[in-house]
Amino acid sequence: MTARPPIPATFLPAPTPKTTPTPTPTPTKPPRKPPTRENAKGSGIRPAPPLHEFTRARLLQGTHHDPHSVLGAHHVPGGIVVRALRPWAKGVAVVAKGLRAELIDEGDGLFAAILPLREIPKDHRLLVTYEDTEVTLDDPYRFLPALGELDLHLIGEGRHEELWRALGARPMTHEGVAGTRFTVWAPNALGVRVVGDFNMWDGTVHPMRSLGGTGVWELFLPGVTEGALYKFELTRPDGSRTLRADPMARRAEVPPANASIVETSHHVWRDADWMARRGARPVHEAPFSVYEVHLPSWRPGLTYRQLAEQLPAYVKDLGFTHVELMPVAEHPFGGSWGYQVTGFYAPTARLGTPDDFKHLIDSLHRAGIGVLMDWVPAHFPRDDWALAEFDGRPLYEHQDPARAAHPDWGTLEFDYGRKEVRNFLVANAVYWCEEFHIDGLRVDAVASMLYLDYSREPGQWTPNEHGGRENLDAVAFLQEMNATVYRRCPGVVTVAEESTAWDGVTRATHHTGPGGFGGLGFGLKWNMGWMHDSLEYMTKEPVHRRYHHGDMTFAMVYAYSENYVLPISHDEVVHGKRSLVSKMPGDWWQQRANHRAFLGFMWAHPGKQLLFMGQEFAQGAEWSEAHGPDWWLLDPSYSAEPDHRGVRNLVRDLNAHYRATPALWQRDTVPEGFEWIVGDAADDNVLAFVRYDAQGSPLLAVCNFSPVVRHGYRLGVPPGEPVWHEVLNTDAAGYGGSGVGNPDPLKAEPTAWHGRRVSVVAVLPPLATVWLRPG
Repeated sequence: MTARPPIPATFLPAPTPKTTPTPTPTPTKPPRKPPTRENAKGSGIRPAPPLHEFTRARLLQGTHHDPHSVLGAHHVPGGIVVRALRPWAKGVAVVAKGLRAELIDEGDGLFAAILPLREIPKDHRLLVTYEDTEVTLDDPYRFLPALGELDLHLIGEGRHEELWRALGARPMTHEGVAGTRFTVWAPNALGVRVVGDFNMWDGTVHPMRSLGGTGVWELFLPGVTEGALYKFELTRPDGSRTLRADPMARRAEVPPANASIVETSHHVWRDADWMARRGARPVHEAPFSVYEVHLPSWRPGLTYRQLAEQLPAYVKDLGFTHVELMPVAEHPFGGSWGYQVTGFYAPTARLGTPDDFKHLIDSLHRAGIGVLMDWVPAHFPRDDWALAEFDGRPLYEHQDPARAAHPDWGTLEFDYGRKEVRNFLVANAVYWCEEFHIDGLRVDAVASMLYLDYSREPGQWTPNEHGGRENLDAVAFLQEMNATVYRRCPGVVTVAEESTAWDGVTRATHHTGPGGFGGLGFGLKWNMGWMHDSLEYMTKEPVHRRYHHGDMTFAMVYAYSENYVLPISHDEVVHGKRSLVSKMPGDWWQQRANHRAFLGFMWAHPGKQLLFMGQEFAQGAEWSEAHGPDWWLLDPSYSAEPDHRGVRNLVRDLNAHYRATPALWQRDTVPEGFEWIVGDAADDNVLAFVRYDAQGSPLLAVCNFSPVVRHGYRLGVPPGEPVWHEVLNTDAAGYGGSGVGNPDPLKAEPTAWHGRRVSVVAVLPPLATVWLRPG
C-alpha cells in the first residue's frame, strides 16, 4: 500500500485556548490573493489536474448534465480535490473545523486544489472573497440528491399523484442543512441552471444535475429560504438559452412580473368540521346552489384576506350553499379572467399570498359555504417565459403543430397522450383539493378537449386510430383525473362545462356506454342546452312566447341523461349578451318581473343552480372585470334601490325555501322526482310541474310568463293533499311585484283536471312563478 503523505500542520486542528480572549477589532485587510499553480508549492496544496477543455466548456456554458461530478469535493490519488465555480470571486477557500485551505484560481470563476487529506472534511464550507466582502456558505455540490428513487420512479411512470411535493422549489433540511431543493422536468434541455435573487440572476454558479432518464434536473441550494425569487435557465437543443418560470411554482410574482417565489405554507386550518361532513351526502342528492364570483372584481381592490371579511357573510346571507371562483391560478393577462393560465400551482398574486387564499377558503368553510374553483386543463398561453416549448421543443403541448394550436383562443393544447403531462394535470387537480381544501373543480372547455375536430374544418384534423373524431387521449386523461380526485378527496365534486351531447359525462368511468366509451366520471355537468333554450324563450315578447313554448319544456326530454347544473354564468352577461334582467322584454317593471319569474322557474327545475354575481340584484349593465358589480344600485339613497333590493330578497328566499325543501334537490337525477301538471299550455304561457322528495312529499311550481293576471286558473294536483298553501310568489310586493297572489289556502276539489282526479283553483300573478305546498 502506498503511504499517504503526512498532513501539514496548517491542516491540523488549532489548539483550543483555555479561556476565551476578549475580542479585539479586526483591522481591515485587503482581499486575500488565492494561490496560483506557481506559488502553491510548500503549502501542502497541489494544483488539481486541468479539466478537459470539453468538460470545462460544458460547465461554463451550462450544458453539463452532472456538475456534481466536477464541482465539490472528491477523492483522488493523494488527497481530496475540491473545485468551486464562483464567477466574480477574488478567492475561494475551503473551511471546516480546524481547516482553512485556499483553492487555486483556474480562471473563468473556477477554483480548485488537491488537499492532502484522507477524507472529505465533514460539513466543509466555502469562504468566498469578493472585491469588498467575504461570505461563508455551504457548497451546493457536496450534497447527495434530495429527491428519492421512489419519486423518480413515479415521475417516470407518470403516476406521481403528489407531484408538487417532488418538483418545483421546496424548502427543506437536507443532510442537516437548511435550504431549498429545486427540481424541474426538462427532458430535452442540454443543461439547466437555477437563477434568482440569491445569485444575482447569474445562473453560471448554480448548474443542476440530471437524474437518470426521467428528464428531471435537481439542485439543493443551502441557505435559500422562502420568499426567494427564482427561475430556471435552460439550454435548448440548438444551444440557445431560455429563462423560464417554474411550471410547479406554488407562488409567483404579481403580474406583469413573472418570477417564481419559494413558498412554505404556515396556514393552520380551522375547517375540520366542514371537511369531516362535506361528503356525508352525495352531491346530486343534496342542496347545491352556487354563487359564481370573479374575485378580482367582486369588490375591486380587496385582497384575499379582505374578501374573507365580506364574501362569506354576503353569500351566507343570500343562502347559497357554494361559491364558484372563476380561475384563481396565476395568469399574465387579467382580461382573460384567469382562463389562460401560466402558473397552474400558484394562486394569483394579485390578491395576496397562497396562505391568504387559504384563509379565504377557510373563512368560507367556517361560514358553511363550499368552494368550487374553475380549473383550466384545456389549454395554456404561448408566453415565452412559461410552458410553450418549455425546454426548446414541444413538451407540454402536442408534438403535432395542428394538434397543439387551439383554433379559438390562440393558445396551445396539452398533449394528453404524454404520461408526464397527464401526471402534471392530474396531480394539479389533486393539489387544489388537498392543499387548498377546494370542494369542487369546474372543468372549463371540456368539449374542446374531447373532439379532434373542435372548431376545425375538414382537412385540419386527423381522425383517431378508429377513424373517429374523439380525442382518445383527452378521454383517458379526464377519466384518470376524475377517478383520482374522487378516490383521494372524499366529498369533492367535479363539474364539466361540456356543451355537446357526449354520452356519459357524469357516468362512472368503469361503466361503458352505447358508444363504447366508459363514462368520463364527472359528478355534475353544466346544462348548456337548458340555458340557451330558456334564455331564448325569456327574451321573446310574451305575445310571441306561445311559438317558443317548447324551449321551456324540451330540457325535460333529456333531464336524466346526466346530473345537471343549470348555469346562468358570466358567459351569459358579457360581450354584448346583456345582463340577465336586460335580456328581458318590456318596460323596467316587466323586465324585473320576468327576471324574478325566471329565477323562480330555475330554482324549481330539476338540476342544481348557478347564478353569476350581480344577477342576484338585477344589475342592468353587463359585467366588466374592470369594475365588477354595480353595488351602488343597492345604495338606499338611490331612488330605484328598492327595485334591486327586492330581487335580492327574492334570491335569499328562494335559497331558504330550496334548502328547506328536499323535493327541490333530493331526487334531481331520477324521473320519480318530477311530474308535469301542464306542459302544453302554450297559449297561456303557463307551465306547472310537481317536484317530489324521497318520501313523496310534493312541491307544485306554477309559472305564468304572460303579463296578465289569470284569475280562477284550475290546476290538477296530486291526490291525497286536501289543502295547498302558497309558500313563494315572485310577484310579492316585497320583491318589487304587484302583490297579486293566493293569501288563503287553496282547497283541493274533486274536479278532474289535467289528468288528475283533484284540482285547485288559483290566481296566477302576471310574469310570476308561484310555489305551492300541501299542509
